[in-house]
Amino acid sequence: MIQRIQSFYLVVAILLNGVLSFYFPLWITSENVEIYALSQPVAISLFLLSVLISIISLFSFKKRKRQFVLGRINIILNFVLVGVFAYWTLNLPGEMDISEKGIGMLLPILSIVFIALANKAIKKDEDLVKSVDRLR
Repeated sequence: MIQRIQSFYLVVAILLNGVLSFYFPLWITSENVEIYALSQPVAISLFLLSVLISIISLFSFKKRKRQFVLGRINIILNFVLVGVFAYWTLNLPGEMDISEKGIGMLLPILSIVFIALANKAIKKDEDLVKSVDRLR
């Protein structure tokens, strides 16, 4: 499990969504107040759901098809999170006070990249197993 490259990619995605989302601000208001994911219930719930799916995917290494499907679901979930952030930043002025975007809004995009790399490695493993089964 640990020696596979997709496990490394999934651990990086877990760290991005589970740890760094608490340390990097999502945005900074016009009064220079940093807003973190913890203060936004929608953002923190989507981040934690993504972490949960990544952990389940990490430990279901014997079932590569399930791991691949969970990766796709996780990518879709992170796209939803990016959409929520885009909605918040493009919202009508006065409803949400976002003067400067933080690096926390980029975390789901980085997570999408690492989950896609993990899915590519999972697909490669599945193709290798299928080719070995063909030889028997």
